[in-house]
Amino acid sequence: MHLERPTHLELSHDIEADAWTPVCETSRLTPGRGVAALLPDGRQAALFLDRAGRAYAIDNRDPFTGAQVLSRGLLGSAGGRTFVASPLLKQRFDLETGRCLDDESVSVAVFPVRAS
Repeated sequence: MHLERPTHLELSHDIEADAWTPVCETSRLTPGRGVAALLPDGRQAALFLDRAGRAYAIDNRDPFTGAQVLSRGLLGSAGGRTFVASPLLKQRFDLETGRCLDDESVSVAVFPVRAS
């Protein structure tokens, strides 16, 4: 039996509606690097694939500067948590929770992701 690899990533930006939106072909993601995706409501999501192959999606807007740049940040890990460091001021955001590891009063939205 041959199992096909998922070819697209979908994310849910409206959990109450249980709606999934195709946002990216999986072939467009490189482990350790991000891409930005425009959502139907006009927001941007930053999509990431870690080195283990797990996909993440967070808001692309850096809350410290207002710039849409988190997709250009560098991935890393601290204490077993995968994060992206903003390319501007270097604050680190946990990709599972959206919490800023450098200022616990700040966070970004996290979007559920699935491969299809």
